[in-house]
Amino acid sequence: MRHPSLTARRVAAVSVSLVLAAGAAACGPEDNDAKSSGGDSTPHKGGTLTVLNSNPQQDFDPARLYTSGGGNVPSLVFRTLTTRNRENGAAGAKVVPDLATDTGRPNKDATVWTYTLKKGLKYEDGTAITSADIKYGIERSFAPELSGGAPYLRDWLVGAADYQGPYKDKKGLAAIETPDERTLVFHLNKPEGEFPYLATQTQFTPVPKAKDTGTKYEEHPVSSGPYKVVTNQNDGEHLVLERNTYWSASTDAERKAYPDRIDVKSGLDSSVINQRLSSSQGADAAAVTTDTNLGPAELAKVTGDKELASRVGTGHFGYTNYIAFNPTVKPFDNAKVRQAIAYAVDRSSVVNAAGGSALAESATTFLPNQKSFGYEPYDLFPAGATGNAAKAKELLKQAGHPNGLTVTLTHSNSKDFETSPEIATAVQDALKKAGITVKLQGLEENDYSDTVHSVKTEPGFFLAHWGADWPSGGPFLAPIFDGRQIVKDGANFNTGLLNDKSVNDEIDAINKLTDLDAAAKRWGALDKKIGEQALTVPLFHPVYKRLYGKDIKNVVISDWTGVLDISQVAVK
Repeated sequence: MRHPSLTARRVAAVSVSLVLAAGAAACGPEDNDAKSSGGDSTPHKGGTLTVLNSNPQQDFDPARLYTSGGGNVPSLVFRTLTTRNRENGAAGAKVVPDLATDTGRPNKDATVWTYTLKKGLKYEDGTAITSADIKYGIERSFAPELSGGAPYLRDWLVGAADYQGPYKDKKGLAAIETPDERTLVFHLNKPEGEFPYLATQTQFTPVPKAKDTGTKYEEHPVSSGPYKVVTNQNDGEHLVLERNTYWSASTDAERKAYPDRIDVKSGLDSSVINQRLSSSQGADAAAVTTDTNLGPAELAKVTGDKELASRVGTGHFGYTNYIAFNPTVKPFDNAKVRQAIAYAVDRSSVVNAAGGSALAESATTFLPNQKSFGYEPYDLFPAGATGNAAKAKELLKQAGHPNGLTVTLTHSNSKDFETSPEIATAVQDALKKAGITVKLQGLEENDYSDTVHSVKTEPGFFLAHWGADWPSGGPFLAPIFDGRQIVKDGANFNTGLLNDKSVNDEIDAINKLTDLDAAAKRWGALDKKIGEQALTVPLFHPVYKRLYGKDIKNVVISDWTGVLDISQVAVK
């Protein structure tokens, strides 16, 4: 999943941390209700919202974006069959209808999903949105020149594995039927009870075939949302959005569309962004960021200022930072060695290295501690707050290492407070108390990513992280623990190289469930079962703290994204 500073699952996993930026917690976000610095706190229409970001909104084409729940800025322009519920905290982790009348109607075994479009849907030019446009929008996402989006459709749709998109194959995908202008029927290879979550991805955005300009479409994509693109400079570095007058709130219960204009400025240094939001001068008084967090030093300053502290949004997102083991590498082939390390970890020092308890919450489960993921509390190798060196030494002795051992921990040199030197050093210090000497191997970001995500080069002991494409256990556990997803000649995320038939079978069984609450409970139980094998040591879930300008109202932060929802913000 991508980081909320960024976008969806594989980016965070691959360490290409990009478009989302989120964290985790059973409780909802703090201080997220509508508020202002004084006067009338009621949100009103009008004004210009400024967005100050580090990362450009590149590839602004619905086929190429990899988002969670439709993304943040993208969801202002691109509507999808379903979307995330735009509410604070846990309520925001639900999937709800968007262009469709409901979240989808499955057949008995969830291999066929049917959707009906709402009446009166229009593009920015006033023409009607049809089912054929959504089918075409999905098909063009298969074109090699428009790659980048979520990979699920190629796996899930019947006959889609080798499809090359409508530019090369004009027959299209038979797996998507459009019996009339308002109906879509999707035929899947296998049961997928979470298809409504997938339908939030921007690949489900309608694209009128007559207006498709291929790789140039990103310069002026045709809007189905409340805003249209009027400026796109330097591949998303400067985006200006204005109202789509044909968008109707009567067909869209989720987006508020308060501002008249949205000015997205990217390529800024994070310290500059936080300083401008702190000062809130001129246009920056009505500014937000969708990708820049407060760091430890900045947060300390903000916490001491009552006015600034009132302008901090706190968010949680499905994301876990952990130690990964490769059990094909000695001594990590011995479960007792892995368990010893789990007991020896000092999570208090790790949390401090990640910025302190305001920015990180210790983790003993692989699943984030949110209900939608199926979180079931467990602590199979209780280290306490500061590590259990005595238990670790006992296990090492049982494993044949009575005098301790020396291992190498691979990490990234990026200063990301996740897989970076600070975290590695905290682990090193804790394990030393248990008689484990840890040598640190720091790699530059690209080298680190290539090394840990290749079966051929994966080290035995390294720092890793994973984020969810949607708030469920499925996209969290399957890529890491489903043996059929081990990739031998490409980017592999099954770090423990686990291929356990009982785990694979349970993943299949849960995927058949369309009752998402029932599925969540099963994901939680599976998390605990996998945890018994000690293939990972969960360390912490990040917490996201972001400043916003003094004239910003209606701050909504859901547990789906963990960040301020730009579709809800008002500026006057």
